[in-house]
Amino acid sequence: MSDVSVPLAHRVPDLGALELLLAVARLGSLGAAARALGITQPAASSRIRAMEARLGVALVDRSPRGSTLTAEGALVTDWAQRVVEAAEAFDAGAQALRGRRDSRLRVAASMTIAEYLLPGWLIALRADRPGTAVSLQAGNSALVAARVLAHEADLGFVEGVSVPDGLSSAVIAQDRLVVAVAPGHPWARRSAPVPAAELARTPLVLRERGSGTRQVLDAALAGHGGLAEPLLELASTTAVKAAAVSGAGPCVLSELAVVDELGGRRLVEVPVADAVLRRALRAVWPAGTRPAGPARDLLSLTRGGASSPPRPFP
Repeated sequence: MSDVSVPLAHRVPDLGALELLLAVARLGSLGAAARALGITQPAASSRIRAMEARLGVALVDRSPRGSTLTAEGALVTDWAQRVVEAAEAFDAGAQALRGRRDSRLRVAASMTIAEYLLPGWLIALRADRPGTAVSLQAGNSALVAARVLAHEADLGFVEGVSVPDGLSSAVIAQDRLVVAVAPGHPWARRSAPVPAAELARTPLVLRERGSGTRQVLDAALAGHGGLAEPLLELASTTAVKAAAVSGAGPCVLSELAVVDELGGRRLVEVPVADAVLRRALRAVWPAGTRPAGPARDLLSLTRGGASSPPRPFP
């Protein structure tokens, strides 16, 4: 009676050995079976001997005329056929699961990343995976994290100060926040940087709470009295820019978001003293898992950068 305390993998021959035995039965020669499976005859002989030792019975009679199965070998071959057929069904099912996974990719991203970085990455991904349908949900970083935690997105991109519990992350880029005003604002003519304390007590045009931009600004000014009540609190980067360009007041946004406005002098950057307005942009996914399929490929593209080949995600 077999010792059931020994793991099954140590008691049953592996699939490679069973496939070899089936090839011997089909072709009548150990050498022909070895060639059919792309292995050497000595390797095939060693595999048969190891299988016989594991099972404790002789399976193949070898002679100058070829190889024939023993009575025990014929019985084991019948069992092997059923095991191999079950393995083939298992493999077909696994391929179907991978195909279903690879047919779609659900991405959630913070507004800045969704508007200014993801389009280029998704174009590159489509070139590699034309059959993958991609859906993108844009929102603030808190909402992105919630969607990934709820498994409503396969991969998320956030820009806040920290990563919520339950998520793993990888830094994909660094970003800088810019304080900007319309050309007619008094700060546009200042020769010295605005002190962080003055920025903190000035009503600003800001993104809503929960946005990565707001989180970074809150953290940067926490030691300078904290943010004053916002002049305007808006839910999109475009709305914040439009309000600042109209002269409503100073805004704080990603450098990525205001590069055109600064270049066209519709907004003027205002240097700030004594405040760190930099942040990491991160990809996030559920802790305990690893991005796979299209999610892994997209993450590799983001980490490769625009000017260098993508680096594979380990």
